[in-house]
Amino acid sequence: MLRAILLLVLLLIVARMFWRLVDAAIDGASGEPRRKVKSGVKLERDPVCGTYVAPASALSLTAGGTTRYFCSEKCRNEYVAR
Repeated sequence: MLRAILLLVLLLIVARMFWRLVDAAIDGASGEPRRKVKSGVKLERDPVCGTYVAPASALSLTAGGTTRYFCSEKCRNEYVAR
């Protein structure tokens, strides 16, 4: 019984590997992936400490038509003090 279960699991693993290989071959032959990958969030670099932050959750400061993004209040205050 245990041997049959292990054999079934092995067959499932081999079948999954086979279909992933077939998918990769189709993607390679067509030159375009069939599954679309979601694009990530564009990160902005904090000009004071160099940390990358997401603009939606970062502190910002707009001066002279340019918006700067900061990871913390401390970095923003240090930038303003310059």
